[in-house]
Amino acid sequence: MFLMVTLCLALSAPCLAQAADTDPATKDDVILYFRTMHSNDMVQKMMEVQSNSMRQLFHDQLAKEGEVPADFDTKMQKMMGSLIKDMPIDEMTQAMIPAYQKHVTRGDIAAMNAFYASAVGQKVVQELPVVTQEGMQEMMPILSKYLSEWKEKVDKELKDNPPAKTRTDPAKN
Repeated sequence: MFLMVTLCLALSAPCLAQAADTDPATKDDVILYFRTMHSNDMVQKMMEVQSNSMRQLFHDQLAKEGEVPADFDTKMQKMMGSLIKDMPIDEMTQAMIPAYQKHVTRGDIAAMNAFYASAVGQKVVQELPVVTQEGMQEMMPILSKYLSEWKEKVDKELKDNPPAKTRTDPAKN
């Protein structure tokens, strides 16, 4: 009987420990997590992926309208490069800390740090921007088609049901 109780307690200990962990993550816990995740590098890489996708989306939209300037790619690449280079990543990261503290416990952070410090976790950190980029490339034609159809619906709705004109209060003029 003692052996059964001991075995049950041993197997349920991780569950009990997780359930008892209600201490919110500290600022230092979250900062350590961001370092483990290489969050600044990841944000930088993700922004580069997003900028390439946005550039392609804008290019495709302009091409449909027949108005792609000859120097579009050069100018967009320069503008997006500036956007990424000047992005306040450190400030953005600091702004995220309270949200983590609100929703994540110290135990959660410890478990995430353990995972992201592992070989598999580091592989996820390294590969995620590339996976995202490849996924975005496959997704862009779908998104572009959807946005075009949505724009047509909005244009039709506005044409068929123009917004009511607001009256100007003569006393305010």
